[in-house]
Amino acid sequence: MSLPNHGIRVIDVLRDPQRASGLSESQWSELVAQARGANLLGALGARLKAAGLQAPGPANRHLAGALQLSERQHRSVRWEIYQLQEALGHLDIPVLLLKGAAYVMAEHTVGQGRLFGDIDILVPHAALGDVESQLMLHGWVSAKTSAYDQRYYREWMHEIPPMSHMRRGTVLDVHHTILPLTSRNAPDPQQIIDRATALPTAGLSAIRIPCPEDLVIHSITHLVHEGELHNGLRDLNDIDCMLRSFGAAPGFWKRLSAYAGGNDLARPVCFGLHLVRSIYGTPVPESTLAELSPNGRAQQPARWLEATYALALQPVGHAERRITTALALWLLYVRSHALRMPIHQLVPHLARKAWMQRFPAKGQGEK
Repeated sequence: MSLPNHGIRVIDVLRDPQRASGLSESQWSELVAQARGANLLGALGARLKAAGLQAPGPANRHLAGALQLSERQHRSVRWEIYQLQEALGHLDIPVLLLKGAAYVMAEHTVGQGRLFGDIDILVPHAALGDVESQLMLHGWVSAKTSAYDQRYYREWMHEIPPMSHMRRGTVLDVHHTILPLTSRNAPDPQQIIDRATALPTAGLSAIRIPCPEDLVIHSITHLVHEGELHNGLRDLNDIDCMLRSFGAAPGFWKRLSAYAGGNDLARPVCFGLHLVRSIYGTPVPESTLAELSPNGRAQQPARWLEATYALALQPVGHAERRITTALALWLLYVRSHALRMPIHQLVPHLARKAWMQRFPAKGQGEK
């Protein structure tokens, strides 16, 4: 499986920046549009810079601007992590950074040029009340105010309602596990917490980074359970970068399959590995796929599902949106909710969402 032809160039250049050396100005324009639409413009700029390549005039200005934005975001994230340490450090609990913030603070290559907005953290469920109270004392407030939103997050989800800082505008997602409580899969967050490591940075004693295997597992789990794939190609690029980097470490693939299988995530991780191998050409051992497969054989996932993701993950730098792409996005949106909720909760929840989209003045947006 691969993306349609008009979406392949940005992936090829990310994998092999030398492919960009012969592009025409119009091709550069198309490449920049694709990368921007996939939220990969900063990553593309970092990859080209590391390879010693420079785009022509207008394209270079866009890439340089994305790199500058990425550097500002990374500085902001580092500052916010120190604020989290100040707010939560005295609670004597581990505070795990997830996804983008983890990549930046651990200085992984996957973070180079990466653009993101929210900061995601994972804390023990037992400490959730204290964490939320301390964050509120330090200026964070809930971004969701309706009673339904509050109930949705607190009873069903894997996180409390997003919090926004009153002065800095920082958005913080506080997780207590990595999948909704109503999800078909029920991973144990304590396993992730126990395997996490402390940062060597002075003054950040409470901050932890998940081990490499759990970073990959969480990123894959998030991607294949996500209903809105506007950052799907970026997240898949994260997974590809991590697997190429971490995969060379002795025992990595064995640990990856063991950690995923031992935390009720074998099936989604197996599918995610198939997906990244199909779209990015990531080298994934057949033995790992076999270990994660229910029957012990590295069989291909359902073709319709792979094809649906291939359509949904097309870069959005184009003016037109094919009806097939819209249908694929809708199917994955419904699938994601079916994975996170049983049918008796799913139907009324989607009905309420449809009502609120039809009559936005009657309520506020939800997940």
